[in-house]
Amino acid sequence: MPTTHAPTKDRPDRSAIRTLLRLWPYVRPVRARLFTAAFIAIVASCVGLVIPLVLKWMVDGPVADRDPAGVWLGALYLLLLGIAEAALFGLRRWLVARPLSRVEAEMRAELYRHLQRLPVAFHDRWPSGQLLSRGTTDLMLLRLFLAFPLTFLLVNGVTILVGVAIMLSQDWLLGLVVLGPAVPVMWTCVLFEKRYAEVARLAQDQVGDLTTVVEESVLGIRIIKGFGRHRSQARAFGELSGTLRGTELRKARLLATIWAVIVTLPEVAIGAALVLGAIRVADGELSAGTLVAFLSTALALRWPVDSIGFMLAMTQEAATATERYFEVRDAEVEDAGGADGPQSPSTAAEGGLRFHGVRFRYPDAPPGSPPTLDGIDLHIRPGESMALVGSTGSGKTTLTALVPRLHEVTSGRITLDGQDIASISREDLRTQVAVAFEEPTLFSASVAENVLMGADAAAGPAELGRALAVAQAEFARELPQGTDTQVGEQGLSLSGGQRQRLALARAVVGRPRFLVLDDPLSALDVHTEAAVEAALRRVLVDTTALIVAHRPSTVLLADRVALLSQGRIAAVGTHHELLRTHPEYAHLMSGEHDGKTTGEHGGEADDHHADEPRPTAVPAQEVEDAR
Repeated sequence: MPTTHAPTKDRPDRSAIRTLLRLWPYVRPVRARLFTAAFIAIVASCVGLVIPLVLKWMVDGPVADRDPAGVWLGALYLLLLGIAEAALFGLRRWLVARPLSRVEAEMRAELYRHLQRLPVAFHDRWPSGQLLSRGTTDLMLLRLFLAFPLTFLLVNGVTILVGVAIMLSQDWLLGLVVLGPAVPVMWTCVLFEKRYAEVARLAQDQVGDLTTVVEESVLGIRIIKGFGRHRSQARAFGELSGTLRGTELRKARLLATIWAVIVTLPEVAIGAALVLGAIRVADGELSAGTLVAFLSTALALRWPVDSIGFMLAMTQEAATATERYFEVRDAEVEDAGGADGPQSPSTAAEGGLRFHGVRFRYPDAPPGSPPTLDGIDLHIRPGESMALVGSTGSGKTTLTALVPRLHEVTSGRITLDGQDIASISREDLRTQVAVAFEEPTLFSASVAENVLMGADAAAGPAELGRALAVAQAEFARELPQGTDTQVGEQGLSLSGGQRQRLALARAVVGRPRFLVLDDPLSALDVHTEAAVEAALRRVLVDTTALIVAHRPSTVLLADRVALLSQGRIAAVGTHHELLRTHPEYAHLMSGEHDGKTTGEHGGEADDHHADEPRPTAVPAQEVEDAR
């Protein structure tokens, strides 16, 4: 199975620090608690470094003098220092937990709002699993980074500096021995950072790929089961899982390598210091307490030093997560439109919906390829309904998507009652234009919530009832909880015809001035289709409508018909005029291009309708007479 990595810009070598600094605007509101938590952690670490000094006092004092009371006093000091250290670290965790969870929630909400404002073309290019992983896994990594590595990179750095200073003050010669591995450890960290960043990015992209496959498999479970493809899907998933596992193992090998270097070299240095210190104690050049304090300090620095590899790994993963997050956040949103303010219609002839020399090419179309739409000139008069007819691939759905500005015209313009839609804000435009697509999309919400999505907030049961009646969707009242019934994800608990009727109800519930319907009756049986058409005719009297149609029964809803051929308007007229004058239209209406009959579920007709006549084609004799 091919990978579905999201389209991204070429990524030059980037600085992890510079990338992570982009998080500052989100962290700034909680900076006081974060700085306080970091300060408390530093104090806690420094308290831990006092313990070796107490040990030195005990060895050179009460232990050497055989003073039991002094030993017990020293033990009390050690206990109090341990309790203080633990309490301070607990306070640090409490300080950062709540604000960082809020930072994560705000970043996730902002990403979601941004996704809603991105153009349809963006969503066409990006796999949904990649977007989902950026809003979940990546933000979780960022929260963990802000809670732990960000603080402890600073805390451990300060701890190491203070500890080294204490060791040098105890004995500079032993201090130089322990500091010997510093240069090779730093060189290993620099080399590790670059390699780990590449593998971390690859792993996080592959997680997005895997998420996409899971999501598509869940949504397409009926297809997978229907065609018995569960084994091949499982193999494809297994291949992606194996690829991700290999990448994770590469990360583990890199991490194991740096840990081996970071752990081994300091341990060797501490061992050398122990041997040298013991010799000097035997020679009387160093007190036993000083050696104990020195070694205790060196051992106290083991975790800050050992954690360098772990911290660098988490930092690189956080930098990659930040980069992936802002790849989406930096995508340009749809402009609000309406910058020039409202415009008055120029003449009465400009009323209704009009296309003026509209040309459209998809942004990712190959260079030199012909545009999808080229030179569209079409006028739908106020209160008129026009059917849009054309063969598959002629550009009908693309043309309807231009009206609510789901895509922007490449050149030319579209006007509503003389006003260029580019000068209308999208929010205002989409309150005037309602749409219903051939493939209806329902949300995991109640029937009422799905339908009333097409109306303003004040709409209630009366508007809902009217819309359901127009769409012949009264079946909704017979569901277990009536119109409060949850329809489930994608509305797959309903049949194809039921989903299409609810989508049509959503389009008409707000009484829009302009209505764009993309083959809205394709999944209906013959009786339901006739009832919907009868109700829809009453609605079309009060609106200006553009209706994509494939059947003569749908075409007959419209006052006029436009024939779209190879991205151009080939003819405009009434249904009977075009039957007489245009062979391509007559051929499309004859049904010779399509021998299938569509049933309630969007496939072939249900068995109990198989023998019933359907108005899917004009009778051959009528076509012949028209010719």
